Amino acid sequence: MEIGIDSFASAMYGRELSSADAMEELLDRIVAADKVGLDVYGIGEHHKKEFLDSAPAVILAAAAARTNRIGLSSAVKVLSTDDPVRVYQRFATLDLISKGRAELVVGRGSATEAFPLFGFDLNDYDALFAEKLGLLLQIRDQEYVTWNGRYRPALENQPVYPRAFQEKLPIWLGVGGTPGSFVRAGSLGLPLMVAIIGGQTERFRPLVDLYREAGIKAGYSLDQLKVGLHSPGYIAKSNEKAIKDYYPGYAELWTKLGKERGWPPVTRAKFDALIAPKGVLVVGDAEHAAEKLIRHSEALGGVDRFTFQMDNAGLTHQQLLDSINLIGTELIPLLKHV
Repeated sequence: MEIGIDSFASAMYGRELSSADAMEELLDRIVAADKVGLDVYGIGEHHKKEFLDSAPAVILAAAAARTNRIGLSSAVKVLSTDDPVRVYQRFATLDLISKGRAELVVGRGSATEAFPLFGFDLNDYDALFAEKLGLLLQIRDQEYVTWNGRYRPALENQPVYPRAFQEKLPIWLGVGGTPGSFVRAGSLGLPLMVAIIGGQTERFRPLVDLYREAGIKAGYSLDQLKVGLHSPGYIAKSNEKAIKDYYPGYAELWTKLGKERGWPPVTRAKFDALIAPKGVLVVGDAEHAAEKLIRHSEALGGVDRFTFQMDNAGLTHQQLLDSINLIGTELIPLLKHV
């Protein structure tokens, strides 16, 4: 199982930290993750004051210049509101800078602020994504592109440059809980990144089964149908310390999000259920986390990659660095053969 971290590039407001310093700390964490052996670091995409990730490829390019081996990914690139030609060009350039370490995780996005910002109609939410995904895959696979659709001008035997360092730039499909998204990923033979932020992981097994069934029906092998899992989490020296560090910021953040999206406020009882054996949150020491990730993998019929989301719960830069170090030095060795 590959292990990584996904970040929304928190602006760290409330810590009297400038955006420039917050960005520098983020890059320091990516360097630390590279040094201790994490497999991948992903940068999301938002267009809000509290996050600095509106241009993920730029952040990843800066990280590429400072690192040597870690994979560099979007997490998630909101493809619906961007031009697939430019998306490919940016990540192909990143792939050249990093000498083959770039990846894309693309999705429709759970936040919607990009739609009015870039002049798209939210009513076209799925149609935009489906069309642009098809074009992106065609660009990835063909140097010269002939294409016609509804949402951008047609292309007639147009070359797209630069080409990626890798022969086939990896493109994962990021999904939430919509069955059609799982089927789409399987039908296209794309690796699947499942964002599970609440409840029990095992409830997603029927959807992952749909993905694998669609992929096999489309002619892909199970080896090609990779499954990744993205969830909030945090590793500390002990379970008690992890909970003490993580819970206050997590409760504040998710209660705030709940007011925006109609969720109930976070309580300690609900948090305890989420960190329980079948709950989705991976919060504890390395041994506890390893046991939980193995259970997650068994519940979903196999997980090829797990990525932590942990830098938007009010944790300090030092706490995050310490957690990254524990993931690399203690957690990953426990999962070496999983």
